[in-house]
Amino acid sequence: MYRNVSRNLLAAPIVALLLTTTACGAQSGQQEPPPGEPEKSAVKEETTAMERGAKKTGVERKLAQAEIGKDEITNMTPADGKEPDDPQPLPENAPEGLKLYPAATNETVDGRIDYRRTPPTNGDHAPLWQNCGYYSEPIDARTAVHSMDHGVVWISYNPNLPQSQIEELRSYAEKDYTIVAPYPNLPAPVVATAWRLQLELDGADDPRLRQFVDDFKNSEIAPLSGNRCVGGAGEPES
Repeated sequence: MYRNVSRNLLAAPIVALLLTTTACGAQSGQQEPPPGEPEKSAVKEETTAMERGAKKTGVERKLAQAEIGKDEITNMTPADGKEPDDPQPLPENAPEGLKLYPAATNETVDGRIDYRRTPPTNGDHAPLWQNCGYYSEPIDARTAVHSMDHGVVWISYNPNLPQSQIEELRSYAEKDYTIVAPYPNLPAPVVATAWRLQLELDGADDPRLRQFVDDFKNSEIAPLSGNRCVGGAGEPES
């Protein structure tokens, strides 16, 4: 009799311990989420994406939606008769201070053209484009706009810029799809312009200049991007 009671007394704590362990395991073990409730990892990824979107600037959000305008011509063959170069997509991150302007038209016209911005960013232009390269004298804005229609980046600089900075800018002209030339009465020491895009810079050593050239040269929103810039107007200096 006493032996049976002892066994019962010993068994009771063990059973209680097993029940407690099972209950704790049910709470701490991995379980399937209730129906309709997303997994924690998915919620975290979605939150991170929202945070990334919230950090984008206004111009970056506009860049993500930018397209060639419905009134812009896109079906002209390059002057050399070859296939156009492939355009590059617009970047996700824009350099600080970048401005994006609305699409307009890109027709070739003779005579004077009144542009809204200095330097102009897009619009109608001269029948001939400006050959890429470096120029020590100002170039015709109408031919430069035609080149930007082909995907060219136009780097304009104040004629009073120190010679050392001019030489630094000149090195950019050694690359394809780039024009470097002085421009009187600039709103900044250096202004980088691509089709519909413009950035005012503090000088030739401004790190945003390299970013602009790399990101927007031959961009996909230039209507005739990839049509190159040779066989046109002007004689660039070597």
